[in-house]
Parts: sequence; C-alpha cells; structure tokens
Amino acid sequence: MRISADRDRCIGAGMCVLTAADLFDQDEEEGLVRVLEEAPAADREQDAHRAARLCPSGALAVTDDA
Repeated sequence: MRISADRDRCIGAGMCVLTAADLFDQDEEEGLVRVLEEAPAADREQDAHRAARLCPSGALAVTDDA
C-alpha cells in the first residue's frame, strides 16, 4: 500500500490527522497535509483508506503496491 497526497487540492480541513495522526500531519505554514508514512504497515490500511474517504477535498489516495 502507498499513500499519496495532492497538496494543491488540500484545503487544510485536518480530517486526515484526526483519523490517523501517525500517518498524516499538517504543515505549520499553510496547514496543508503532510504524509508521514508513505508506505505504512498492512495493519494501518483500514485507517489510511478511512482518512482518504473522509478527506473533504479528495486530496488523499491510497493505492496497492502490487
């Protein structure tokens, strides 16, 4: 699994951080998403997908590495 974020699309709502603070953060200057763990362990897949679904701007993508 790989997580990516489109910072141009991000609106800084912070739902990603509220959903999975160990996978996402927001930068201090603009409040935009930062992916902390681009290739997290398999046990974090559910939270990564949930954060992507909850993102109001659709800035997050979770893809399969296979």
